[in-house]
Amino acid sequence: MASLSFKALKTCLIFFLFCVGVVSAQLSSNFYAKSCPNVLSIIKSAVDTAVSNEARMGASLLRLHFHDCFGCDASILLDDTANFTGEKTAVPNANSVRGFDVIDTIKSNVESACPGVVSCADILAVAARDSVVALGGPSWTVPLGRRDSTTASLSAANSNIPPPTSNLSALISSFSNKGLSAKEMVALSGSHTIGQARCTSFRARLYNEVNIDSTFASNLKSNCPRSGGDNNLSPLDTQSPTKFNNDYYVNLLNQKGLLHSDQQLFSGGSTDSQVRAYCSNPGTFSKDFANAMIKMGNLSPLTGTSGQIRKNCRKTN
Repeated sequence: MASLSFKALKTCLIFFLFCVGVVSAQLSSNFYAKSCPNVLSIIKSAVDTAVSNEARMGASLLRLHFHDCFGCDASILLDDTANFTGEKTAVPNANSVRGFDVIDTIKSNVESACPGVVSCADILAVAARDSVVALGGPSWTVPLGRRDSTTASLSAANSNIPPPTSNLSALISSFSNKGLSAKEMVALSGSHTIGQARCTSFRARLYNEVNIDSTFASNLKSNCPRSGGDNNLSPLDTQSPTKFNNDYYVNLLNQKGLLHSDQQLFSGGSTDSQVRAYCSNPGTFSKDFANAMIKMGNLSPLTGTSGQIRKNCRKTN
């Protein structure tokens, strides 16, 4: 009987520890309710100011979160050290990702209110949401409780983030590898309704592809010649580049996707019907985008005792 009781006790203990582990690994919308009750208003205020000063910053902050995710651990914010080369010089990020100074400002403001409590990863997730809202897009509740990584990986950034030359199957695979469906990939791609891209990212499409509106291409060529001007910028959505809406999908139907990877979503493939649906129903797009952002933000976060809460987002404690 004693042996049976011990086994039962051991089983209960294992079950209890397992349950505690599961609970601690879950994110929660009210994670900072007691430890930093004003954190959301602090972040929103700084984001609103930054986007008001420069509308493009909204897209940049959203992109920072995207390029940090497929992990969502603020690794993208780390500067290079003697021990590792960070992600800022990765091909998808070099001369491209921006907004680090805004995150620094937010972190400073948050640290003043609640020292050592709020992670840089959570700041990125909330700032992305607030940026979308500031530009007229949907809102959603951001689950919180992420912790910050203590290292970064140049190779992971280079391999995980799909390049603008990706075809449809590569895009579907990249997102599928992270547990995101093709439908969620199409919805998340709608983030390209704001922001800009460098000439080097779409030059080949302008001069080599046929599934592109001729007038659209001609207008872009003046700012993106066959050689030179690599860093010249063009809006990803020429109709409303600083307004978060469904014009991105309207553009695709009219063969006015700026990037090769954009137009791949509407090019006779399996995602054509989804693009049509978002084109005709902006409300469906907004809902699906918000839900996909929540799911993406929940990809393998560091929680519990993993990682740390960085005091400075650019370096480990």
